[in-house]
Amino acid sequence: MGIVEKWWSFRGSLNEQIIALKGEAGFQPEVLRGGIHFRTPLMYKVHVVPLVTIPQGQIGYVFARDGKPLEPTQTLGKAVPECNNFQDVRAFLENGGPKGPQRGILREGTYAFNLAQFIVFTEDKIYYLPMGNKEEKEMIDNMAQILRQRNAFRPIIITEDKEGIVTVHDGPSLPSGDIVAPTVGDDPSDPETYHNNFQDPEKFLKAGGFRGRQLQVLVEGTYFINRLFATVELIDKTVVEVGYVGVVVSYVGPKEQNTSGEDYKHGELVEKGFRGVWKDPLMPGKYAFNTYAGKIVKVPTTNIILKWISNQTGTHRYDENLKEVSLITKDAFEPSLPLAVVLHIDYRKAPLVVQRFGDLKMLVEQTLDPMVSAYFKNIGQKKTLIELIQQRDEIQKMASEEMKERFAHYNLELEEVLIGTPMSSPNDNKIDAILEQLRDRQIALEQIETYSRQQKAAEKERELREAEARAAQQKLLTESEINIQIQTNQGKAEYQRSLQEAQKIKALAEAEAEKEARIGIGRAIAIEEQVKAYGGPQYQVLQDVMGKFTQALEKTGIDIVPETVVAMGEKASSASFNAFEMLLTLLLTKELGIEFKVKETEDENVKKIKQEILNSILLAKESDKKEEIKENSQNLQQENNVS
Repeated sequence: MGIVEKWWSFRGSLNEQIIALKGEAGFQPEVLRGGIHFRTPLMYKVHVVPLVTIPQGQIGYVFARDGKPLEPTQTLGKAVPECNNFQDVRAFLENGGPKGPQRGILREGTYAFNLAQFIVFTEDKIYYLPMGNKEEKEMIDNMAQILRQRNAFRPIIITEDKEGIVTVHDGPSLPSGDIVAPTVGDDPSDPETYHNNFQDPEKFLKAGGFRGRQLQVLVEGTYFINRLFATVELIDKTVVEVGYVGVVVSYVGPKEQNTSGEDYKHGELVEKGFRGVWKDPLMPGKYAFNTYAGKIVKVPTTNIILKWISNQTGTHRYDENLKEVSLITKDAFEPSLPLAVVLHIDYRKAPLVVQRFGDLKMLVEQTLDPMVSAYFKNIGQKKTLIELIQQRDEIQKMASEEMKERFAHYNLELEEVLIGTPMSSPNDNKIDAILEQLRDRQIALEQIETYSRQQKAAEKERELREAEARAAQQKLLTESEINIQIQTNQGKAEYQRSLQEAQKIKALAEAEAEKEARIGIGRAIAIEEQVKAYGGPQYQVLQDVMGKFTQALEKTGIDIVPETVVAMGEKASSASFNAFEMLLTLLLTKELGIEFKVKETEDENVKKIKQEILNSILLAKESDKKEEIKENSQNLQQENNVS
């Protein structure tokens, strides 16, 4: 683009201004854009300059060479909406645009600026038309250095766990007595004054904002803020850990009526947003708290252990300057008493504690330490050293009860008092001697008790031995009684077995006798039938005799006919010495001596058995006959089926 400079004019030249709005000689407000323009070199000179480009994600700053002078209380020139982002020089000047650095900033884009009127600062380049003024060159370099120091060409990016404390460098000053400017223009429903977290300086000032450090803070996000108008300090957010509450002491805000009550004479508690100690503490969490506008005193809500012991401290380290309580006993000993106190602070009373003592360490050192020390010094004066040692539990319980009321007076809750063993000083061994005597006395008492218990144990052991002896004899007696019972049971069992055996033998004998009887009767029937078959009993006897005789001859090998016969006398020639013939002769004669008689009567049982045998034989024959008929019928049926 081209910046037109008029060398001469009938209207004359400018006195104080740089831009000629009425055609005077000097730099003209309008610029020439791309194209062909006709200007006589006798009257005009055209300065060709590049367009101004603001890269993406960056900020550009504007300095006006000409315009209305700034007010004494102003640091930056107010914005002129009619000038189209400083691209219309005539509108800027005619609407009262001020000279100097401007409140308005340039965002990403390309602009056609009259660089005779405006100087544009970017991160990489400064756009302006040099006029040979050395002082102006120094001013431009100084302003560029300030912007780079503030990292002003980049937006403010706030990440997690951080917050931004804003300091405004323009606008009216704070009233006397205020150190932090109150929050203004933070209501999005009011577009006339909502400055959107200091990104619109005009609306901030219109809402009544003051210069100086602001109460309102910036949280996570990206902010395009004119760093000549406001700077931002990044700090960590305030974290109230679990087990604590945060008591807010506010340095800013209007004064409010006291809420702690007329009976509380140690300060005032106020509502949130007012100056003073807030009556409601902050619960555990993370807060974007402006640490320049107040402070947060963290008060533990868990049990606090304070140790009056040298070189030992509790978790919270409020007792790092405490040491053992020096006592003077009733018997003029001077022991040191180590002790510990467990206390608790109600979270609702934490603001009262902070309002009264400032912080807990001052409470411990300036109040609790002298109070606890004085209490135990008074107890020590009423007790001897041995009583102080032996009555430790009673003193501990009494102290816990009596000191609760004193602690409650300071809005504290006493949980327990723990007392240690009195100790002697390094240069005094008298307490150790007393303790040694006390230990010897205790050892003697323990020995007496031990002997007594041993005696009782011996008596108990004797009773135990007697009981064991009785128990052993009782065992033998019991075993003998059990053996008698076992023998009795075994005798009964044997008797029962003998009875069962006798019955068994009897049954077997009867069965065997019946068997023999039946066999004998069966044989008798068979013999009778054989006798009938042979024609008489004599023939049956003859057959039996002949059979046995034959068997005897076979076994002995006696010749039936002798090889040599010696006969003497008259009948020798006719006598036969053949044994076979002699046997036959006896059998055929009555000289055998056997008389065959038939028994006319028989026993009834024999008859009954004989009849049962005959019946069974008949039944067997009939069954065999039926079976034969059935088999013949089946064979005939099969032949019929085949045919």
